[in-house]
Amino acid sequence: MRRIPVTHNSGGLSLFKIVKKVVLRHDIKQMDILAPLVARKIKPGQFIMFRVDESGERIPLTMVDHDPEKGTVRIIFQEVGKSTRQLGDMNEGDSVLDFIGPLGKYHKMTGGKHGRIIGVGGGIGIAPLLPKVREFQADGDEIISIIGARSKDLLILEDEMKAASSELNICTDDGSYGHKGFVTEILKQKLDESTNYDFVLAIGPPIMMKVVRDLVKPYGVPCYVSLNTIMVDGTGMCGSCRVSVGGKVKFACIDGPEMRGEEIDFAEMMSRQTRYVAEEKTSMERYLAKEGK
Repeated sequence: MRRIPVTHNSGGLSLFKIVKKVVLRHDIKQMDILAPLVARKIKPGQFIMFRVDESGERIPLTMVDHDPEKGTVRIIFQEVGKSTRQLGDMNEGDSVLDFIGPLGKYHKMTGGKHGRIIGVGGGIGIAPLLPKVREFQADGDEIISIIGARSKDLLILEDEMKAASSELNICTDDGSYGHKGFVTEILKQKLDESTNYDFVLAIGPPIMMKVVRDLVKPYGVPCYVSLNTIMVDGTGMCGSCRVSVGGKVKFACIDGPEMRGEEIDFAEMMSRQTRYVAEEKTSMERYLAKEGK
C-alpha cells in the first residue's frame, strides 16, 4: 500500500524529524519531533503511535509537552526493547516513518477551582504525569505530587514537577535521594492526614498503579490510572489492549488511557503484558547483532 505523505509547515513532506534530543539518564531519552498537525491538536493524557521504519513495530508514547508554534511534540522514553533502543540510537536531523496522533480520549480532569489532587508518578510514568499536573495547576487546583524511582540516577523531571506542583515529594527505593521507600508510603501518610482530595491520579508500572489503587480504595477517594498496555494499532480495531473494567471489556487506546482504577482487573492486564517477552528478547538480540553492539 502506498503511503500518503502529509505536508508540514514548510510545504514539503513531513518526515517527522527529530529536531532536539536530550539524554536525561543513560537509557532515558527526550526528543522533540516535528509533527505540526499533531502538535496543533494533542492534549494532556493523549498519546501518539510511532514507527521508526517500514519493518518497525508500532509503539505508543504519551505526549510530555508540545509547541503548536514550532510544530513539535515532546516525548520521553526508556530503552526497554528493540524499537525504543532503535529510536534512542537516532539523532537530531534523523526522521521516523510514522508519528500518528493524537490518540486516546482526552479526559478533562479537575477538582474545580481550588480543588485538591494527588498525583503519583513512578519511573518513566513521571513523564506522562507532568502535562496532567501542569493542567491541574493552570486550572487553579492544589496538586500534591509524589514521584519515585529506583535510585537518584533514574529520577527524571524533578525541576519541572516542582514548578508545576503545590508540593513535591520524592522517593527512591534505595534511599539515594528523598524518602527511602515507595511512593505508596508517602501517599498513605497524606491520606492518613486528610481525605479531602478530589482524586488521586497514578501513572507508572502496572504493579505500582495496582498498589496505589488498592491503598486508596478504603479511604473513599476516587483513583484514576493511566493504562499503558500493549497496543498495536492504537485505534481500537485490533483489541490487543483490551482490559476488564467492572466486568466489561474496555480498550485502553480509545476508552483511555486514563481510567477509573477501582474496577480494573489488574491481574488479567498484567498477565497479558507478558505475551511477547520471548519475541521481544529475540528482536533486541537481532538488532544489536546487526548494529554490531
